[in-house]
Amino acid sequence: MNISYNVYMKKGMYMIVAADDFYSAMSHPMRLRAVMLLYQHEELCVCELMHALDEQQPVISRHLGQLKSSGLLESRKQGQWVYYRINKNLPDWVQHVLLETVKGISQQLPYKNDTKQLNTMKDRPLQACN
Repeated sequence: MNISYNVYMKKGMYMIVAADDFYSAMSHPMRLRAVMLLYQHEELCVCELMHALDEQQPVISRHLGQLKSSGLLESRKQGQWVYYRINKNLPDWVQHVLLETVKGISQQLPYKNDTKQLNTMKDRPLQACN
């Protein structure tokens, strides 16, 4: 079996993104929901994802960790908050798949409700910092 790998730069290091790793990372419904929210909102804090997805911090953090270790997400810490975003250095084919997935399912359940739920959160960290 011939597996095609895509290589991209991240902070001076080469990372390999394999199609099977990408699809494995995206195969869990909770990770797919988190990625859809992050793609649409650019950057979200763990607490925002907890609120939107109605899950506890350990569950959300475990899934975010898997997405980050696969190279799909990046994170940054600001004070007590950890923010996640889609890795800007993803190969073109991954970016295209994510774009088409968002366009195809963002208005379906549960993805549509996730965005509505996120918008009900009061005192969102980034909004409070501005």
